[in-house]
Amino acid sequence: MPEQLTLYLYKASPYSQKAEMALLEANAPYKGYQVDLFNKPEWFAGKVNPIGKVPVVTYGGPDVDPEDPSPLSAKIAESNVILEFVADLYPDSGLLPKDPVLRANVRFFIDATTKHVQEPFFAFLRGLESYENVLKGIEFIQGLLDESREFAVGDHYTIADTCIIPHIARLKIVTENDIGKFPVGMGYKLGEELKGPKFAKFMKYVERMLERPSFKQTHDEGFVITAFKRVFAGRVQ
Repeated sequence: MPEQLTLYLYKASPYSQKAEMALLEANAPYKGYQVDLFNKPEWFAGKVNPIGKVPVVTYGGPDVDPEDPSPLSAKIAESNVILEFVADLYPDSGLLPKDPVLRANVRFFIDATTKHVQEPFFAFLRGLESYENVLKGIEFIQGLLDESREFAVGDHYTIADTCIIPHIARLKIVTENDIGKFPVGMGYKLGEELKGPKFAKFMKYVERMLERPSFKQTHDEGFVITAFKRVFAGRVQ
């Protein structure tokens, strides 16, 4: 029997979705427990993650109620760490290639996603920067993609694909609904720019990845929209 594995998550979080997608891609048996980040249970910080963030995985120890996690289980936090942990637990999943060059390329892609997509996207969402840095970041990522290949790295789905798509799905929601603390209309404008021929290769890749069953099973668009409106309600008229 495999060790018990429980994922503590929040459905609006792209970081949580990354972890859950990796578990599904690996066909890993796990329990999912949603933590309300606006009303976190008292036991969560004390028994799961002292800094109160999700996602977190508990691994090993007795199979217990997620609301009473065992001190005997390992507690693993940070989404990109969890991605590698799942890939290591399930090496036959191909989530991390066996070839050392391809493994390095996967890690580089993940690092690039953090620097060039995640950080400028959330800065734009919070009204701290223009969307120009988002476009520059996506252009950089597009340069890493091989048009003849289906996936970000190599010929197989990896945690490189898992890492970027939840962020792009939220970027899509922001541009389609103009949700954010940026000036009104800027979300729509960013969306129009991304539809241009300059980003065609990137958007074709995104369309393929949004069709993955692991993405569809973990993505609740209505929940994300509601949560984003709650967090990013302040607007510049």
